[in-house]
Amino acid sequence: MSTSSNLDSTKIKAVLADDHGMVRAGIRQFVEKTAEIEVVHEASNGQAVLDFLAKNHTGIDIVVLDIKMPHLNGIETTRQIRSQYPSIKTLILSAYDDDPYVSAVLDTGAHGYMLKSATPLELITAIKTICDGQTALSPAITQKLIGKLKQEPVTLLTEREIEMLFLLKDGKTNKEIGAEKGISSRTVQSHLANIYRKLEVSNRTEALSKATNLGLIQI
Repeated sequence: MSTSSNLDSTKIKAVLADDHGMVRAGIRQFVEKTAEIEVVHEASNGQAVLDFLAKNHTGIDIVVLDIKMPHLNGIETTRQIRSQYPSIKTLILSAYDDDPYVSAVLDTGAHGYMLKSATPLELITAIKTICDGQTALSPAITQKLIGKLKQEPVTLLTEREIEMLFLLKDGKTNKEIGAEKGISSRTVQSHLANIYRKLEVSNRTEALSKATNLGLIQI
């Protein structure tokens, strides 16, 4: 593991996490070929990333993580980063493109999912794209998502409706959801009615079950 002591404020500052040292070294070598990205820290597991960020999160732009790592995997690490450091972007870089992984990664709110088969240029572009406020997905991941939508022809939920589902998952009442989001209980009920209609269900339990099966949330 290593940390850069002299940070260039004009560069994208990245943290890299992978349990294989040679993989980290290779990724670092080709992403730093561009003058726009600097790897300021390397870690071999998710817990080490969180320990670093606890003391050094200011100025970090993006964390690039493998999925399978000891102590704390990339999915749970991403979830905690999104919760504790919402300004920091996250990119999963993995060899796995299985549907359960895709659903789990997207459920964390990760800003990108790239396969390790990506070229150096594709990875560099993904990092820049994410730091510009957009999402980056490997073409194979995008195709899987398109295929999944074709198999499950459900009208897409809005971002606010997805938020409602997560609050439902936490067992909150309409009143509690309204208080947290600064809206009335009647507005909450209106959102829930739209969710039930789009998912073709009639109650909270069915909505959570259907949303989980579709990969919209993870219980």
